[in-house]
Amino acid sequence: MAVSFPGGPAAAPGPDDPLALLSACHGRIARQCATLARLAAHLPGHGSDAAAQTAAASVARYFDTAAAHHHEDEEADLFPALIESMAGSDAGCLHALVQGLVAEHRRLADLWAPLRTLLSEIAAGQPAVLPPSQVQAFTEAYAAHIQREEDELLPMAARLISDDALADIGQAMKARRGGGAS
Repeated sequence: MAVSFPGGPAAAPGPDDPLALLSACHGRIARQCATLARLAAHLPGHGSDAAAQTAAASVARYFDTAAAHHHEDEEADLFPALIESMAGSDAGCLHALVQGLVAEHRRLADLWAPLRTLLSEIAAGQPAVLPPSQVQAFTEAYAAHIQREEDELLPMAARLISDDALADIGQAMKARRGGGAS
């Protein structure tokens, strides 16, 4: 667990605490969604200026890498470990939760694709508009998804997945990121 010294932030969780790492990632996703919304509001008055280009490149980079890794972490490691932890039990609700979250990942990817194209144009300094309705649909879908994972998935995983399985998940997360988890 991260320790915070007076006046300083707590260290970011690492692969030794994969559930905390996933939760911390939710906070970063929410911040990137807020940046995306601010960018959409900025563009009509300022166009694809230097600030817009920087923000667009940053948001695109985040969702193309860290957020994608986050979904891979869940689908390749966390969800299977959670289902395995329920072997021999009636895991119908667990399967429904996992299937629902995977479907949400697909929907988020579908909502992201057109935004990604627009962000590439903005990052390149080309005139572009981020339609508020598309930004809102994406950010609201992510907010609901994060809430579901924080309220249902992570607490269940903390109760059911063994320490050894969590250690394996942490190592897989670290490897997915080229040795460093973020």
